[in-house]
Amino acid sequence: MKILSILDAVGWGGTKEQAYLTAIGLKERGHDISFALSYDYHAFKQKIEDIIPYYEFEKETLLKRINISSYKRLYDIISKNQFDIVFANSPKALDYMRIVYPFLSKKPKTVAFKRSGRVSNIISKYLKYNIADKIIVVSKDVYENLLKNNFYPNRLRLIQSGIDLSRFSQATYEEKISLRKKYNIPLDKHIFINVSNYNPEIKGHIDILKAYKQIESNNTMLLFVGLLTDEDATIEAKKMGIKNFLGFGFSPTPEELLKASDTFVFGSRLEGIAGALLQAMSVGLICVSTDAGGIKEYLKHNQNGFLINIKDIGSMSFYMKKAMSLDNTTKQGICTNAINTAKEYSVNNMIDKYEKLIKELM
Repeated sequence: MKILSILDAVGWGGTKEQAYLTAIGLKERGHDISFALSYDYHAFKQKIEDIIPYYEFEKETLLKRINISSYKRLYDIISKNQFDIVFANSPKALDYMRIVYPFLSKKPKTVAFKRSGRVSNIISKYLKYNIADKIIVVSKDVYENLLKNNFYPNRLRLIQSGIDLSRFSQATYEEKISLRKKYNIPLDKHIFINVSNYNPEIKGHIDILKAYKQIESNNTMLLFVGLLTDEDATIEAKKMGIKNFLGFGFSPTPEELLKASDTFVFGSRLEGIAGALLQAMSVGLICVSTDAGGIKEYLKHNQNGFLINIKDIGSMSFYMKKAMSLDNTTKQGICTNAINTAKEYSVNNMIDKYEKLIKELM
């Protein structure tokens, strides 16, 4: 049995992270899995080199969505290698598969994904998702929303995203200081961190900046990690007059930056399971987050973090300030609860569910 996992475009994010962890987990358990990638996705190729085979099909051009050659290459990859199952990891990856699918003489089982709470329109539902044998949903909230909207209820499968607990674990005080020195992060400041590619309309970066502006002081710093945070986010912070801000940009080692920080702030407006938040919880950070998507399934207010409404800048600012003033006993209790919660979302648990799905499909 052969599995192909399709990723479109370049750049790291939650979708790429989960596709990577799933492939590695299945490979370790003896499954024959490969990737179909963009020609220009060099960073991902280096990450899987000598571990997981890959094929190139997509060219990074302005007109790549109508580039017939990309569809032809994907068709050749699937047909020549006789894949049994295809994971279309994003809506755009499913677009590619939808065009190729009718021309395949051997129809592989197709697995689509719904990673956010957006409900597809009628055209997308019946012309795209209709080819999916199974639709993986990454949070209970999204799952229930899709059921309520009668979105292929018999094809839905809840498989919550997993985190690599071997990477994201609590740091000792000495490790924290060492990492701050490594990344030139001030030793004497309370570091608020957000890890997400800069996308203000979805990830709420502007809300975080506004909330931080209300509490900024000489002993605090706001750190953004992710694509364009060193460019667009830095420009926005300067416009707001924020002085203690660092836009780090993309990092291949977000776990180190999390371990070097004190409080994780998440302002997302649309979310699936929010892997970055779970990673921060597994590191043992105090977390302040909106209740977008599936977050409220595991982040419990005043128990393992602080949960606020979407776009509630006042509450975000209040709990950011509160995170700085927690006594050691309260802080340790919240951090311990956060770590224990994150353990429930291990990669191993996720891979168990994928293996069960694969058996059903075949």
